[in-house]
Amino acid sequence: MLIIKSGKVFDAVNEAPRYVDILIDNGKIIKIGENLSADGCEVINAEGLNVYPGFVEAHGHIGLDGYGIGYEGQDYNEYGDILTPHLRAIDGIQPRDFALKEAREAGVTCLNVGPGSSNVLGGTFAAIKPVGIRVDDMCVKKETAMKCAFGENPKRCYRDKGNSSRMSTAAKLREMLFKAKEYAEKLENAKEDPSKKPAFDMKLSALVPVIKGELPLKAHAHQADDLFTALRIAKEFGVNITLEHVTEGHLIADELAEEGVMLAVGPTLGHASKFELREKSWTTPGVLAKAGCHVSIITDSPVIPQKYLPICAGLAVKAGMDPFEALKAITIHPAEHIGIADRVGSIEVGKDADIVITDGCPFEIAARTKYVLINGKNVL
Repeated sequence: MLIIKSGKVFDAVNEAPRYVDILIDNGKIIKIGENLSADGCEVINAEGLNVYPGFVEAHGHIGLDGYGIGYEGQDYNEYGDILTPHLRAIDGIQPRDFALKEAREAGVTCLNVGPGSSNVLGGTFAAIKPVGIRVDDMCVKKETAMKCAFGENPKRCYRDKGNSSRMSTAAKLREMLFKAKEYAEKLENAKEDPSKKPAFDMKLSALVPVIKGELPLKAHAHQADDLFTALRIAKEFGVNITLEHVTEGHLIADELAEEGVMLAVGPTLGHASKFELREKSWTTPGVLAKAGCHVSIITDSPVIPQKYLPICAGLAVKAGMDPFEALKAITIHPAEHIGIADRVGSIEVGKDADIVITDGCPFEIAARTKYVLINGKNVL
C-alpha cells in the first residue's frame, strides 16, 4: 500500500483544493481523507507540494509519429487509400517512442492515440498509458473512436485521386456510412443464418460500431463550415460524434454549446501553417468553456510536443480561461471525451492511481514534477 500525505490536492472535481491524504492499493485509489493512518504503507510526503490527477491527452499521434524517426518511420497516415476505417492504432503504436517517456515525465499519464487526418476515414484511436513494452498491456481502451477528417488535409493529400473539394470529402464519408448502415441491417436481419449474411467487408465491418452508436466519429475540422458539415452528417445517420481541433470554435461558440458535443481544442501553439488555421487563438478554449461547451485542450502531438500539454492549459488561462476549467480541460474532460472517465481524469475513490505531484502550478514553466504515479507506481 502507498499513501500520499499532506499534499494540496486539486482533484478536478472540486474547484477549491483540499489538504487530504490519498491511500492507494493495487494501483487504485481506495481512500481519500484527512489524517489517514500510514501504518504499513509506503509514504510520499507531499507537504508543500501540489497533487493533481494525471493529465490526459484527448487527441494525438504519439507512438505513431515517433520522436526523431523522420518521414520513413511515420505510421499515422495510410496514403494509398482515402478510406481506411479498418485500420487500428494499436497495430502501429511504438511503445519505445522516446516521446512517451517525455510525456509521462511531464505528468501526462493517459493518451488517446490514432491515425492522422489525411484520409476521409482513417481508422480507430486507442487510449494508452505511456509505460510498458507491449501495447496490448498499455491499453486502457483499444478502440475509443473512429477518425474522420474534413477540410484541407484530405483535399491536399488526395487532390489527384478524386478528392479535390470539401463536397467530395463529405460525399465519400456519406457513401461509406450509407453502405455501413445497409451492411449492419443485413447482418441484423440474417441473425444466425449464414446463407443470409452479406459477404464480409472489413471496412464496413469496422464501421458497424459507429452505425450502432457504440463508437463515435472523431471529426478533424478547423473551419466553422467544416464543423457544421461534420455535425450535419452525424445527425443524418444518427451517429455519435466529437469535434477535434475546433480552430474557429470561438466564432460559433453558442451554436456549439447548443449542439452539446464534446470538443478537443488545439493544437494552438505554433504558426498558422495553412489557410484554415488563420483564426487560431489561445482565447478559443476559454470562450467555448464560458459558452457552456465541454472543452478539452490538446497538443495533437507531435504537432506540439506532448510534454507541453499542461503548459498549453496555462497559455489558455493567460488568454482568459478560468483556471479550474483549464485543469478540467487536461484531466476529467479528455477522460470523458475518450470514454474512460470511470478510470482516469480525477482523484476519486475507485479510480486508477494516476497522480502527478509538483512543486508549483503545472501551468507554469517553472513548476517541477516531483512524482508521477501510473497505476500507483512512480515512473520518474
